[in-house]
Amino acid sequence: MTPEQQQRVRDLFEAAVEREPADAMAWVDREAGDDRAVRDEVRSLLDYHSRAGSFLSAPALERVSDLLVDDEVLPPGTVVGSYTLVRELGRGGMGRVYLALDARLGRHVALKALAPGLTRDGSQRERLRREARAAAALAHPGICTVYALEEIDGDLFLASEYVDGRTLREEIVAGRRPSGDEVVRTARDLAEALAVAHANGIVHRDLKPENVMRIADGRVKILDFGLARIDAPASLLRANTATIAGALIGTPAYMAPEQLAGHRVDARSDVFAFGVLMYEWITGVHPFAADTPLATMARVLERPHRPLAECAAGAPVAVTGVIEHCLLKSPADRFESGGGIRDALERGMERAAHPWRPRWWWRTHQLAIMALYVVAAAVGWGVKEQLGLPVPLWLFVALGVGAAVGGIVRGHLVFTEIMNTARLAGEHRRTRRLTMAVDLLMAGLLFGDGLVLVLAPGRPLAAVLVMALALGIALAAVLIEPATTAEAFGRGHR
Repeated sequence: MTPEQQQRVRDLFEAAVEREPADAMAWVDREAGDDRAVRDEVRSLLDYHSRAGSFLSAPALERVSDLLVDDEVLPPGTVVGSYTLVRELGRGGMGRVYLALDARLGRHVALKALAPGLTRDGSQRERLRREARAAAALAHPGICTVYALEEIDGDLFLASEYVDGRTLREEIVAGRRPSGDEVVRTARDLAEALAVAHANGIVHRDLKPENVMRIADGRVKILDFGLARIDAPASLLRANTATIAGALIGTPAYMAPEQLAGHRVDARSDVFAFGVLMYEWITGVHPFAADTPLATMARVLERPHRPLAECAAGAPVAVTGVIEHCLLKSPADRFESGGGIRDALERGMERAAHPWRPRWWWRTHQLAIMALYVVAAAVGWGVKEQLGLPVPLWLFVALGVGAAVGGIVRGHLVFTEIMNTARLAGEHRRTRRLTMAVDLLMAGLLFGDGLVLVLAPGRPLAAVLVMALALGIALAAVLIEPATTAEAFGRGHR
């Protein structure tokens, strides 16, 4: 199948899944009747989607029901080791969670009864112990503390800090959008917690609004840190048709593209999830929302999201720029860890407090380069007039065209920075390759004029000065502009 056919398959499939199932197949037959391969592929995807839609919209462990088949509800008052159950708090990805009283220390804890299907395998139990020990070593007010992993009568129970509050999911559903100060404070709290965990080599792998709790004083805590991954036992793999080496707890809508593709997961996957979570919490809408779970996955993998600045005009520019950088498709383009998010937020807040300092330098740089374009065109004219040769003439024509294009683009960026800063990120990203190409072209053309002057008798000083100007334009594009742009608007604008 050709790339054009594959693109047509994707377009037809995304349009078809938004229709009623009874009409979708007939619609595909009409739209793709001229290409049997495309039609059959779309019909196959629709058939798979009709069977897999629910699989994609639920947490992984809920989808693998064999793991939880013998999970039973323990009534209030049940004594489990030194813990007395008070009530059930809910059912998480790895089992049921209870509010319990720890008789040894006289405090309430959240006691998670790990589903027996997860813990029968010896290697799985040992991995859970290792990850529980690693999570217990995290000491930060923004991370729910893990107290112990207990083995009681052959079953495993995870005791952790009981966090009383409301989740970010509840805040999103409530419909009240946060103020700018709330956005800054929440972003900082989450980034700091992620930074501490990532510095200790622990990745959450299931960061989403349900796993972030806001407590009474307004701070947020991340729940279930470091315990998001399961390795399916061999017996389960033999009993199920899916031949996966492991499963990830969580909904695909909050997974990074590489996570959905089955590639290696690291801190940058948490960075992507941070971006999705913050975007949804600020706007009330998932950045890749679609009518079906499979279409949402396709958008996460391939489609750009609507810029946050367009959906939440009042959100702080410093935070929106960081979130946009977190949502980049390639892991290599995102922040490397929560520490990168934290540092970028701090730089953004400093820029917000003194916005004129770095932006003044950026704007000065743009104006200086525009002036150099005029000087370069004037130099080209002068060389042409002095030598009267065909080569300098064409070099001057090219310099004039380059100066016009570069000047217009940079003037547009300066205007956008002054009048509509929220759109500058997109405009800079859209034009940065063009401005770089123009600068290098201008430098090359000027250098050509310098070489022509070298060959002309009696003009060595002029040749050196022209070549120096050419090198200055090139170095400004390669070295100076990325630095001034990053300082003025954050790493995502480089």
